[in-house]
Amino acid sequence: MTGDPPSRPDRAEAEEAVRTLLRWAGDDPDREGLLGTPDRVLRAYGEFFAGYADDPVKVLERTFEETADYDEMIVVRDIRLESHCEHHMVPIIGKAHVGYLPAGRVVGISKLARVVDIFAKRLQIQEKLTAEVADAIDSVLKPRGVAVVIEATHMCMAMRGIHKTASSTVTSRMLGGFRTDPTTRREFLTMIGRGGDSV
Repeated sequence: MTGDPPSRPDRAEAEEAVRTLLRWAGDDPDREGLLGTPDRVLRAYGEFFAGYADDPVKVLERTFEETADYDEMIVVRDIRLESHCEHHMVPIIGKAHVGYLPAGRVVGISKLARVVDIFAKRLQIQEKLTAEVADAIDSVLKPRGVAVVIEATHMCMAMRGIHKTASSTVTSRMLGGFRTDPTTRREFLTMIGRGGDSV
């Protein structure tokens, strides 16, 4: 059972936490080159984790109904994503491909990329990120199908541990027509450059 998140520390507490980590790493937070580091880290974290302050539902709620009855697949591919692994707090870098089958209304294509950003700019595992993007689109737009494929490199594998720099992870979530209709799924996979391969 998940309760309310703990209260957010103030800026002074957060900066002191960075200073503690610098000491733990073996350096001196009071040396000239590190004096401004706590402030810089907090500003960077404000960008890295901006997704906690944004609501993907609000982004998706503004739709267009004047679509000339367009009902074919809409795909935005190669959406760059930058996230952070919730286990080691190191980067996950990759791209997302998002498609859906509209049912009477469409959303601005930039909003699909925005939804990817909102969920990516939180501490994540790739599987959850993939599901969250697909489920949000499905819940708000209520289309006939949603497909999300994410391909990413995890720095927790590349920079530490097993040091596999060339590896990438592929995850997918297929809902509605993309799940039940193999032809639709193959069309989507071909459009994103996966040649109809299953994921």
